[in-house]
Amino acid sequence: MASLYVGDLHPEVTEAMLYEKFSPAGPILSIRICRDKITRRSLGYAYVNYQQPVDAKRALETLNFDVIKGRPVRIMWSQRDPSLRKSGPRKGNVFVGGGDFGALLACDEKGPKGYGFVHFQKQESAERAIDAMNGMFLNYRKIFVGRFKSHKEREAERGAWARQSTSADVKDFQDDTDEEATLR
Repeated sequence: MASLYVGDLHPEVTEAMLYEKFSPAGPILSIRICRDKITRRSLGYAYVNYQQPVDAKRALETLNFDVIKGRPVRIMWSQRDPSLRKSGPRKGNVFVGGGDFGALLACDEKGPKGYGFVHFQKQESAERAIDAMNGMFLNYRKIFVGRFKSHKEREAERGAWARQSTSADVKDFQDDTDEEATLR
């Protein structure tokens, strides 16, 4: 396995820029920036394929969170098996929010977003991290650490909350009851 996923790319990053950044680690077979099929705009991630796994490992260890066009890039091993991409690694993904996490932070052109993601190889490790770290204080800020949830899962939870009744049935007040007394 000598293929790396490179994420959090600035939209203006080119294959030539990636080649310049990644080629010192070893001979490269190919580089592909993933683009929208219609607009051809960058989707913010690419694949860098090395001839030798040792070179890919060197790039991962030395270039992860290096800055390209003002943004730190996130590098990980590419998962060629689509079933692993959709189910396996997700189980070990953990969301971290509410603090200052340095290189863990997701960023955009405006700067750090205040949250990040950590991937664990095993579900058990992710659960231990959640149990141990959720609610901790980091740099005087309480952090939230929880299981990664897809956009679809978060929307479903929001919908369930919205469907719960939040109204109160108020009746049997005397005609002379004032508003302040009603709210007490």
